[in-house]
Amino acid sequence: MDVLYFAWVRERIGLPKERVETQARTVNELVAELRAREDRYDAAFADLSALRVAVDQDLTDFDASIVGAREVAFFPPMTGG
Repeated sequence: MDVLYFAWVRERIGLPKERVETQARTVNELVAELRAREDRYDAAFADLSALRVAVDQDLTDFDASIVGAREVAFFPPMTGG
């Protein structure tokens, strides 16, 4: 699946997007796999309350299934105006 990173998440990880092979079944499991990779991922995902997630472009929560998903995106909360 493609994993996309936006704003400061992208800056901390150093990539806007990457292809990930995963056995994870939920967003939380994917985050755990990513955090175990390197310190930069661990730093980016240290505070999940500061992040939002979308699976196949649908805003969801970290308990959501990613089985069969093509894309997961991580980004900080957005404000409207």
